[in-house]
Amino acid sequence: MLKDRTKTESPSFFSSRKSVETPAQTRASHGLEQFFASIQGEENLSILDFAGASQANISFITALGHRIYSNDVVRSLEEAFGSEGDFSAQQADPQRAAAFLEETLSFADQSFDGALVWDTLQFLAPPLLEQTVEHLFRVLRPGSFLLAFFHAEEKTTSAPLYSYRIVGPKTMSLTPRGVNRPTQYFNNRSLEKLFQKYQSVKFFLTRDHLREVIVRR
Repeated sequence: MLKDRTKTESPSFFSSRKSVETPAQTRASHGLEQFFASIQGEENLSILDFAGASQANISFITALGHRIYSNDVVRSLEEAFGSEGDFSAQQADPQRAAAFLEETLSFADQSFDGALVWDTLQFLAPPLLEQTVEHLFRVLRPGSFLLAFFHAEEKTTSAPLYSYRIVGPKTMSLTPRGVNRPTQYFNNRSLEKLFQKYQSVKFFLTRDHLREVIVRR
């Protein structure tokens, strides 16, 4: 049985870069709508959620008749690379990178029928980013979908990090969790290259400069 490894503390590394307290916002998401449309009519699926343990997400997924595995990947990032020194540079440390991958994606092949990755990938530097996407490919079953978000402003020096809560099949709540600098700018071409092993990549650009990406394994 898959167990929840979520840690409930807020991550000090990202919170230290949060300058203004901003309330949660609720908005529609075409990517989320596509994700849930892909599993409509299915039963007893296993869904991987990178947002950490959330009663809203757990209740919504289990009410659909599926299982959810919650993992606070932001917390894992902070623990692996945010304690001291340069956050991005420390991702090149093989031991730290291996520990992060072991903590977040040490599952058997084809364990999941979908993954809600949210905005975590944009804070991973190469080659750890490519390794993480490769591990996601490995743990997802063929034909399943992955949902990820990337900040869409090319010249930004920092991007907000959120806690994502599912409100409905096409609606989510975003609670600010801090800010950090993305490791690189992701446009459509670079994302297609990143997910080149996957069957398809589809993009939705939102009004709040968020690029929603729905990827089919």
